[in-house]
Amino acid sequence: MTEPDRSDPVPVALELERLRGTLEAGFARVDGALALLVQRSDQTDRQLADHESRLDALERTRWPVASIAALTAVTGTALGLWQLAAR
Repeated sequence: MTEPDRSDPVPVALELERLRGTLEAGFARVDGALALLVQRSDQTDRQLADHESRLDALERTRWPVASIAALTAVTGTALGLWQLAAR
């Protein structure tokens, strides 16, 4: 195998240009993958915010149920004791 002529800069320049093209393609691929990850992260953030608001709405509408159940139990007990005392 013969050693390349070191005085000729053309093969080095060509190889550097190929390397530059390879790096540009790699960076473009990584940039696309990062953009996709950012988009998915934004979607996840929106879904999380939506779930938080829906959970808050459920918690606000649920508290009267326990109060109504307790009030009904107390009223039923009071009516039962009143009927028992009336006999």
